[in-house]
Amino acid sequence: MDDVPAELSDFLTSRRARITPEMAGLPAFGRNRRVKGLRREEVALLAGISVEYFTRLERGKVGSASDDVLDAVARALQLDTAERAHLFDLARQINTTRTPRRPAKQERVRPTVQQIIHGLVDHPAYVRNARLDVLATNPLGAALYAPLFDSASRPVNIARFVFLDPHAAEFFTDWDTIANDSVAILRAEAGRDPYDRRLSDLVGELSTRSDDFRVRWAAHNVQLSCATVKHLHHPLVGDLTLTYEALHLPNDAGQRILVYAAEPASRTAEALGLLASWAAQPREAATEPSDTHPG
Repeated sequence: MDDVPAELSDFLTSRRARITPEMAGLPAFGRNRRVKGLRREEVALLAGISVEYFTRLERGKVGSASDDVLDAVARALQLDTAERAHLFDLARQINTTRTPRRPAKQERVRPTVQQIIHGLVDHPAYVRNARLDVLATNPLGAALYAPLFDSASRPVNIARFVFLDPHAAEFFTDWDTIANDSVAILRAEAGRDPYDRRLSDLVGELSTRSDDFRVRWAAHNVQLSCATVKHLHHPLVGDLTLTYEALHLPNDAGQRILVYAAEPASRTAEALGLLASWAAQPREAATEPSDTHPG
């Protein structure tokens, strides 16, 4: 992630490859196109800039590219909100004097934030950072995500669990969606802060140990948040369908609170009630919440 111009080049190339002339409202000029997606000259035409200028951009040579130029390229490539932000992040990093790698430091969750999540007694809640480290949970959140905390790796990290723990595919019944979301969030964060040592170490570890991660990372997809519905198979209470909201903490860079909710009177709501009762028991005396799953 240190080579930001190469990251920008790969990102723009990947976005250009996915847009067909038909999608851009351009004639295809026959069936024997050797280029997957749009040609550089087609993107330049759509963006209203010269081919030479776009070629320099796609090679990571941003120079003094203005916001208007980047906006025009974003429109030509049909970038969504997260992709546009990623383009601007990468361009900004290239035009900023590189700072030395910062020493890794342990993040803290403020006492006020801790009080907020612990006050949500009927809702699983946790705090994560932009690297997908779980920094704090309330009791129900810890019970819901118990399989993550069973791992010996610390800090507890959602992406590490998804790609390296054999139980992840059973716990996340929509594993492909969770896997894609996790990588896309990490990729977006790498654009915002390519010199984050902990993020670089995490990406390096996952790339080395997981083919699934490595393939997804190479796709250069970015995302600001995950899908708002989670389908889980909890080892104690069975299948759960939960919605959630992510609450950004503007005073704590990258941190956000995630709060889960179940449809009232649903099987998931009943299961969460059982899970809450189990979570409230002293750990040395705790047993499974029920021998029979609800419903």
